Formats: sequence, structure tokens, C-alpha cells
Amino acid sequence: MELHNNIEIRRAISPTRITDDTALVSQIIDRVNRRALEFVIATGTMADANAFFTTLVEHGDESDLSDAAAVPDDLLLGTESGASFTQANDDEVRKIGYIGLQRYVRLTITPASNTGNADISAVAILGQARKGPQSSQS
Repeated sequence: MELHNNIEIRRAISPTRITDDTALVSQIIDRVNRRALEFVIATGTMADANAFFTTLVEHGDESDLSDAAAVPDDLLLGTESGASFTQANDDEVRKIGYIGLQRYVRLTITPASNTGNADISAVAILGQARKGPQSSQS
């Protein structure tokens, strides 16, 4: 089976350079009519010798995620700690998947002890389109 026509890719976090401990919050990803979601995080240059970057995945049913809650571990493919990284992870890629039922999902990457340049971006890959009558809920 080919992959190209079976996935949808959306911007989560535009390529950015951060120089402090400001959290990077992704776009809210609407999973309508999609069962699978994978966040892919890419790092570039990580200049600070002490920095650590923690990931968090949140979900909810409100389009603005005003009802956001941390995703329980059993609804993640991989772990948030496995998707986290340090300054030693220049030019690497991490991933974390979501298998819950909430329609809206977002990713947050929170730096700690970052005073140098850190280049980070993320995309959301949606797959497994629902077949049959389309629902507004996942």
C-alpha cells in the first residue's frame, strides 16, 4: 500500500529558533474523520549546553482546546519522555502518536535552562481516514 495518498500532513510548530524557556505550543490539530495522529518533531542546532526540552500532548473536544487535558499514557504511542530531548540532540527527529478519541490535539514543547539558540519544528501526520458516513467526532 502506498503512503502518499493515505496521509494528511499539517504544520504543528513552524520552524523556529528559541533562545529562552518560552514554551512552543503547536497548532490545534483537528482529527475529524481521521483515526491516526503522529507528531514528528525535528531539531536543528541546539546551542545551550544545559538545555532540556519536555514534550506534552493534550486533547479535548472544544475547537479552542479550552477543555484541554494531558493525554493519559495509554493513549500515546511512544512516550512523552521518549519524544523529549536535550541540547545533545542536534539534527534529530522524535515522534509521538495519539490513539485517543478526542477530536482536537496539540503538542507543547517546553524548554528548561535554555539560553542559547535552539532550532525546532514539528508536523502532524494524520492517517487512517474513516470510511462510510463521515462523523464530526472521532
